[in-house]
Amino acid sequence: MSDLQFQAVYNVLSFALASMMATTVYLWFRSFAVKAQYQSAVIISGLVTFIAAYHYFRIFNSWVEAYTYAAGGNLTGTPQITGVPFNDAYRYMDWLLTVPLLLIEILLVMKLEPADFDTKAWNLGGAAALMIVTGYYGELIVTGDLTPRWICWFVSMLFFLYIVYELLVGLASATNLESDPAVKSKIRIAQIMTVISWCTYPVVYLLPILEMDPSTVVVSIQIGYCASDIIAKCGVGLVIYQITAAKSAKEALSDLEQK
Repeated sequence: MSDLQFQAVYNVLSFALASMMATTVYLWFRSFAVKAQYQSAVIISGLVTFIAAYHYFRIFNSWVEAYTYAAGGNLTGTPQITGVPFNDAYRYMDWLLTVPLLLIEILLVMKLEPADFDTKAWNLGGAAALMIVTGYYGELIVTGDLTPRWICWFVSMLFFLYIVYELLVGLASATNLESDPAVKSKIRIAQIMTVISWCTYPVVYLLPILEMDPSTVVVSIQIGYCASDIIAKCGVGLVIYQITAAKSAKEALSDLEQK
């Protein structure tokens, strides 16, 4: 691991951690600015970034503990392996909790009947959990025979494609029920942002198969996953708040007109 590679991951993890913490504070404070029926969506959005912030704190510390610089300066300027393994399992534990919640926060701002909401929440949440679990084992295999990684990638992608289909097609009718074009557009943006950010996952997952330098693979994986998380959690969370704020303002205006 070169100094540049180490510092790149160090800074990206630090930036992701700060982004998650800042978004959590903002969303939880702003949850009081929307009507009661929409507060759950904003609070859950903040919970997603709060959980992510905790895990990024653990990932960051694990990265720092895995490498060290020689006392008095290193002539080559490169960090040395300490022998403490870098534990990236924190990322998968984070996804196992946050990905289903991320899907639920989108469902909460849509016009769904209670029965439809329950069905979609269980189906999407279950598919998300299975996507994470089936992908985790393959993520551990980065050298040697990569056949198990290919198999895990394929199985995980089946659940991934199901979720993408539901977000873009299965929920289209519920999205179209929105009478306000601005709200409809923002819901669509939240769905598309989620899908686009998640598309980094299958690409990054396949990097070890390209037979790149191992240190380059590690750096690419960390930067790719951090970028995906910031978009999917912070970005989508802020869009969710905008949707709830727009709906709250519209209903408040409607209430005033009726009076």
